[in-house]
Amino acid sequence: MTEHRVDVEDGAGVRLVAFNRPEVRNAFDLAMYRAVSEALAGAAADDAVHAVVLTGRGQAFTSGQDLREMAAIATGEIGADAGSGFQGLLDVVVDFDKPLLAAVHGVGMGLGCTLLGHVDLVLMDQDARLRAPFAEMGVPPEAASSWLLPARMGWQRAAAALLASEWIGADQAVESGLALRTCPSGTVLEETMALARRIASFPPHATREIKRLMMVARRPEIAAARAREEAAFAALFADPRTNPGTQLTAGLGR
Repeated sequence: MTEHRVDVEDGAGVRLVAFNRPEVRNAFDLAMYRAVSEALAGAAADDAVHAVVLTGRGQAFTSGQDLREMAAIATGEIGADAGSGFQGLLDVVVDFDKPLLAAVHGVGMGLGCTLLGHVDLVLMDQDARLRAPFAEMGVPPEAASSWLLPARMGWQRAAAALLASEWIGADQAVESGLALRTCPSGTVLEETMALARRIASFPPHATREIKRLMMVARRPEIAAARAREEAAFAALFADPRTNPGTQLTAGLGR
């Protein structure tokens, strides 16, 4: 079925959540944040869903935050509560206690990269690429990526991603531990769904308990990193010398 900006399909114990704004490379606006959050919260509460797969429609996984909406928030054109969708989605993802997988194709920019730090199993199309362009944009990292990316990728690769805004190819993502494996072009969703169905065939109380045990030591670190990043964002936007709103609006031709 299609709900708002997200396609949700259930079958064989697996929920597929597909970002569905292909005309903007699946950029997240408030409506999409809320739709994805609702789809994940519903999956968490549904005993028939044992695993969830995230993917994107069209030519991209997701290009991250909708920059026009972000610029409008930064300049006060729309209420700051429009930014609550991002934090709400993160809350749901961090608390999600069932296996979470991602089928990544095309481009994963911004949230399309940092979200993967919270995903249990990531498969990537052999031609897919990721990028965390925060330094280039003049903003701090997000989604606890200041802790998650070094923890997953190692310091040097995370520094290249975060400080130099370098592209991460699919092979590099696998080598660094950000992804499990690459898939031949056009097969990543099929292979990810097959892996999810395998996991969903196991006793769900076992897979949930395994994930809980794996996450116990990570949750305090994620919460602390999010708090530090949010404080850095608040300080940045409060100072007219560093507020990125002007740069964003200029870049978007507003």
